[in-house]
Amino acid sequence: MKHYFPSALILTILAASPVVTAQSLMSSPPPVAPLDRTGEPDTQAALRGVSLLLVEVPKPRTYEVHDQITIIISETSKQSSTSKLDTKKDASIRASLDQFPDLAKLLEAELTNGDSSPIAEVDVSSGQKFKGDGKYERADRFTDRITATVIDVKPNGVLVMEARRVIGKDKEVQTLVLSGSCRREDVTSNNTVLSSQLADLTVVATAEGDVKDTASKGFITRFFEAVFNF
Repeated sequence: MKHYFPSALILTILAASPVVTAQSLMSSPPPVAPLDRTGEPDTQAALRGVSLLLVEVPKPRTYEVHDQITIIISETSKQSSTSKLDTKKDASIRASLDQFPDLAKLLEAELTNGDSSPIAEVDVSSGQKFKGDGKYERADRFTDRITATVIDVKPNGVLVMEARRVIGKDKEVQTLVLSGSCRREDVTSNNTVLSSQLADLTVVATAEGDVKDTASKGFITRFFEAVFNF
């Protein structure tokens, strides 16, 4: 059985539907990607509802002044230097005075030569030799954890941090001062960052007390080392 629609009904439907033209497509605004909670475009929104294998990259956390970040210090340094010097110098001087006026004749206003035998002879020789070898090696390793405070946030997101820790026990005082800057993307989800990722890193560790004094050289030892350093 065939069904026929009245022509008047078809014209009514066409008149009510919008007309899509190329000009209307060009003038329509492009679709805008939704924004995430940080205010940036969410590029993974289209895949979130259709992909089962999508692993979303966590957005960098926003930090402010006075926030705290744990810094894992792991610094290793090794230095080596070798020097060698070998010098040698020889000098020899020999001279003799063969002719000299006769003093007795000179008093009588006569200028005559004295004895023809050598009156004075000079023979000087010297030698100098120096040989020196030097070797220097040093290896250091420093590991620690310290919590730093954000003291400044740059416009590009770089965090400037500073930390200070003082521990006193049994007349021993240990002080650790650290400063540096890092990108906020380098801070992990555990709120930690490696010291090797810090720019302008400064780490100063000092100790004061009886142990430090015992391990240091005394005044007399330093005096004799300065006097007999040659």
